[in-house]
Amino acid sequence: MPTVIDTSVRIKEKAHQLFMQYGLRSVSMDDIATALGISKKTIYHYYADKDALVDDVIATLILNDECVCKKDTLSAANAVHEVFLAIDFMVEMFKGMNPSVFIDLQKYYPSSYARFIKHKDEFLYNVIKQNLKRGIEEELYRPELKIEVLARLRLETIMLPFHPDFYSKLKQSLGSIEEEITYHFLFGLLAPKGYKLALKYQANRNKH
Repeated sequence: MPTVIDTSVRIKEKAHQLFMQYGLRSVSMDDIATALGISKKTIYHYYADKDALVDDVIATLILNDECVCKKDTLSAANAVHEVFLAIDFMVEMFKGMNPSVFIDLQKYYPSSYARFIKHKDEFLYNVIKQNLKRGIEEELYRPELKIEVLARLRLETIMLPFHPDFYSKLKQSLGSIEEEITYHFLFGLLAPKGYKLALKYQANRNKH
């Protein structure tokens, strides 16, 4: 018989999978129960309502994002390498994701959306800001960069593909769109030394 932890984790993981595939609003508690082969009553034993389940899914996504960012920052050989690690992570994370996820989050789950915005505006902002500082110190990025402006710009470009007016006009996946936008941002930062390094990382990545 599954333990309390096993059941709650199964519910959260299945909800995450369905939310990412179909969007938050389109997936009901009945859908999650059916996909798991359990009763809706079982889900309500662990989650008071869908809002609570969405919040738990978003909290877990944020925690995972923070862990990966911290690991990549520590393991990256330099600032440019750190960006390429981030590209790999984003492509994997956004693979198969429904673009409506963040629109649904904003419209229908304000407390979870507020949690995400705090993560974006504080944690992610600082990760980007530190990467820009690191790149300048390593002489890989241009020294005259205005760090605060570019860090905020980068935050907004990450979210740009989720805007309906943007993604509705493109046929590419979210992952490929994020990849292209990140390359565009990175190459605008680079000093000559960084440009050569970025081309090398890009060539190696394309081989795989």
